[in-house]
Amino acid sequence: MTMTPITATNDFVIKFANVNGSGSASANEMFAKSILRMGVPVSPRNIFPSNIQGLPTWYEVRVNEAGWLGRRGGVDLMVAMNPQTWEADVKEIETGGYLFYDNSKPLPKSRFREDVTTIGMPLTHISNATYDDPRQRQLFKNIIYVGAVAQLLGMDAEVIETLIKQQYKAKAKLLDANIHALHLGMDHAKEHLKPIGLRVQKADNVGDKIFIDGNSAAALGCVYGGATVCAWYPITPSSSLAEAFQSYCQKYRVDPETGKNRYAIIQAEDEIASIGIVTGAGWNGARAFTTTSGPGVSLMNEFIGLAYFAEIPVTIIDVQRGGPSTGMPTRTQQSDILAAAYASHGDTKHVLLLPEDPNECFEFSAQALDLADRLQTPIFVMTDLDIGMNQRLCAPFTWDDTRDYDRGKVMTAEELEAGRDFGRYKDVDGDGIPYRTYPGTHPSKGSYFTRGTSRDPYARYSERGPDYIYNMERLLQKFDTAKSLVPQPILRTAKKKASFGAIYYGSTSPSMDEAITVLEAQDLHLDTLRIRAFPFPESVRQFVLSHERVFLIEQNRDAQLRSLLINEFDLDPARVIKILHYDGTPITARFIARAIAEHMRGASVSAQASETVA
Repeated sequence: MTMTPITATNDFVIKFANVNGSGSASANEMFAKSILRMGVPVSPRNIFPSNIQGLPTWYEVRVNEAGWLGRRGGVDLMVAMNPQTWEADVKEIETGGYLFYDNSKPLPKSRFREDVTTIGMPLTHISNATYDDPRQRQLFKNIIYVGAVAQLLGMDAEVIETLIKQQYKAKAKLLDANIHALHLGMDHAKEHLKPIGLRVQKADNVGDKIFIDGNSAAALGCVYGGATVCAWYPITPSSSLAEAFQSYCQKYRVDPETGKNRYAIIQAEDEIASIGIVTGAGWNGARAFTTTSGPGVSLMNEFIGLAYFAEIPVTIIDVQRGGPSTGMPTRTQQSDILAAAYASHGDTKHVLLLPEDPNECFEFSAQALDLADRLQTPIFVMTDLDIGMNQRLCAPFTWDDTRDYDRGKVMTAEELEAGRDFGRYKDVDGDGIPYRTYPGTHPSKGSYFTRGTSRDPYARYSERGPDYIYNMERLLQKFDTAKSLVPQPILRTAKKKASFGAIYYGSTSPSMDEAITVLEAQDLHLDTLRIRAFPFPESVRQFVLSHERVFLIEQNRDAQLRSLLINEFDLDPARVIKILHYDGTPITARFIARAIAEHMRGASVSAQASETVA
C-alpha cells in the first residue's frame, strides 16, 4: 500500500491524548503558546472529563497561519499517551498523518495503521533512567515529549525555554529541571527520529491580538462594567469566571488609602441563594451578577421570574454545557437558549446576549450590566464551555474612559421633593420602562412595596384584570424597546447573488466563517447573518423572508434558536433548515460546509428536475 505522508507548514492539527491528572495540561499549553510566540496563530481546545483523575483527556491544537480559529476536524499528528483510548485516537488520524507514541513497551503490528507514519520514542525508559521520584517521572515525561515533538516540527527551542523561564522564574530548581527535560526530548528526537512533513516556521500573523479565555474576559468586563457584587455557586464550566472576577477585584477594587474592598463576592450555599443575593443587591442599587451553567439556571427560575415581574436589574452569565440534568459537565453545547429566553413560569421573555469570542465576552458582560439597569430586568450573557474555558486569539479589548454607566430611569430626591409623580410600574413615555428609586432616596416619598404578586402602576396590590393586563403588556413593550438597545446582527453578503442564507451565533462563528470560504471554493454562495442578541430586531425577519431557504446552524439537539425564531416571528418552519451538532465537541468547519453543500446541491438538482418536467 502506497502512502504519501502529509506535508504542511503552519497549517495542521496536533492532538495530545493523555490521562487526566497526569500533569499534561500545563505541558500541552506551553507547546501551544510556543507556536503562538513564533507568530503563528493557534486555537487550542482542552477536552477533559468531569472526574478529578484517571479518565481520558485530550488537548487539540489547530495551527493555522491564515488565522482560522474554529475546529477543522481530523488530526494530522496524534501524540498518543493514553493506552485506554489508543484505538479511537489512532482511528482519528488523517490518511498520511503521523502517530507519535511511547514505544518503551513493544506493541503488535495490528495496533497500527499502514496509512499513518509511526514515530516511536522510549519516553518511559528515558524518564525512569533520569528521575527517581514516581511523580517527577510522570510530570517530566510530559516535557520530554513536548521537546521531542517540537524538534520534529522544527520549532525554536529558545522560544520554549523563554516560556519555561517565565513560568518558573521564582522556582530555580523547577526551572532548570524543566529545561533539562525539554532538551532530553529534543536531543533524542534530533539523534534518533527522522524529520516529518509537518513544520512550524516563524511568521508574523498574530499582530496585536490577545490570547485569553472567555471566562476571564467576561470577568474583566464585569469589573469595567461596574459590578460590585458577585454571588455564585461552583459549577463547571463557569467557576473560573467568578474566580477571575475575584482576582481582578483584588487588583483593581481595593481602596488604596484604606485598604478596604470595594466589592462583595459571596460563594453561596447553592444556585438559589446566589440568584437571591444578586436580586437583592440589584434591588438595592448595586450592579450585581451571578455566573452559572444550565443546571444552575434551572434552580434559579423562581427568582428569575421575581426579578422579571418586580423589575429588578440582574445579570446572569450562563456558560453553557451539555444537558439535560447533569448531562456532560465538561463538554460544550448551546443548550440553554430556550431555558433562558423563557425562564420561569408564566409569560416571561428575557434578553439574551450571544458573544462569539472572548472580546465579545468582555464587551457584552459590561453591556449587560448597563442593559439590566436600563431595562430593569434580568439579562443573560449566553457563552459556553468552548468560549469560556479555552484560550483563544481575539482582538484586544477597548474601553472608553469617558463612558458613563447607564443607570436608566432613576428618580432623584430633588424630583420627588418637587412633586413629580412616581408610579413604580407606570409607563410615562411609551417605552414600557418605569421609573424606580433607590432605597432611602427620600425620607417620605418614592417608597414602594416590592412584590411578586400583581399590582397597579403605583405598586399597590391588585388582582384586577385590567391592572394585570396593563402590567403584562407594558413588560412586552419594554421587551420591544430592548430590540434597539441590544447588539445588532452582523450581515455578510455573498460575493454572488444568493438565494440561500445562513444564520448562526455564538461559538459557532469561527467554524462558520471558515465554512463560508470552503463553500465559495465550491461555487456555493450564501448570505449570512450572525445573531448577537434576543429579542431579534426586524432585520432578522427580513433576512429570512428575503431568501428561499435559510440554514440555521447551532449546537444543540432541538434547534433551540430556530424554535425561538419561528415562535417570535411566526415564520413558516419549512423556510428554516436546521444544521445541528451536539456531541459535546465544538462544531467544525468541515461539518458545516458538508451539511450545507449537501442541501444546496440537493436543492439545485430538484430545481433542474422541475424545469425538465415543465
